[in-house]
Amino acid sequence: MDEFSVSGTYIWYYCICKREVRLLAHGIEADQQDENMQMGNAVHETAYRRDSKEIEFGHSKFDVITKENGKLLVGEIKKSSRFMESARMQLLFYLKELEEKGIHAEGALLFPEEKKRETVVLDDNSRKSLEAMVEDIKNIVNKEYPSLPFWNKYCKKCAYAEFCWA
Repeated sequence: MDEFSVSGTYIWYYCICKREVRLLAHGIEADQQDENMQMGNAVHETAYRRDSKEIEFGHSKFDVITKENGKLLVGEIKKSSRFMESARMQLLFYLKELEEKGIHAEGALLFPEEKKRETVVLDDNSRKSLEAMVEDIKNIVNKEYPSLPFWNKYCKKCAYAEFCWA
């Protein structure tokens, strides 16, 4: 996996379950028919229709990109705020990737079903956290085997649950 590149999706999964990172990186996709996956896709497709969506940049794919008050705003649409920390780190990764290319942007987590929005700002602490995560993700991906399943609070509604717990 010498050509492996970390993306925002891997940051998201890393914050939820490190086993998912390894599975996804090796081509084992989550159950696309999972009810929660389908609901998330529906929210993503119907929310914020007027804004540019699915913009690819480097190893990232931004949900929404727009200008607000003269500033570039990158938005990440999520079904719920249940995964707030993973969503926040994913968006910070996007902001860091833009910054590395000389583009300053602000971030917003968007939870349309909750009518909630949270501003995200890249700072020195988040840069350090992201660097450590990227290194750990590369180590996880390069392991010969995935780790054994470890039950956490997200397993109950996980689209990989059948793979891990069947």
